[in-house]
Amino acid sequence: MSADSMSPGAVEPRFDELIHPATRLQLVAALAAADWAEFAFLRDKLALSDSALSKQLTALEDAGYVATDRVLTGGRHRLRASLTPTGRTALAAHLAALNQLLAG
Repeated sequence: MSADSMSPGAVEPRFDELIHPATRLQLVAALAAADWAEFAFLRDKLALSDSALSKQLTALEDAGYVATDRVLTGGRHRLRASLTPTGRTALAAHLAALNQLLAG
């Protein structure tokens, strides 16, 4: 997704209560910056426990905002996550709504 399509002005502003909590907003923002991110990277970046991150990813995946995949790397399965097109649109709409609130 290009920077222009992620800009808040490219979508209809819509406050999204699912991604508004700070932890989820940080998570979707981190995922928006990459195609895929490994679980360990997200856990460390957001300073979350494994169970807390897993819970947040599950909630976002259930909503269709995040996709997860297990890949075999060095003989170990690693979980990775990505923001889906639906998730990217939801984030852009949420950011647009926040910007609208700030603009008054």
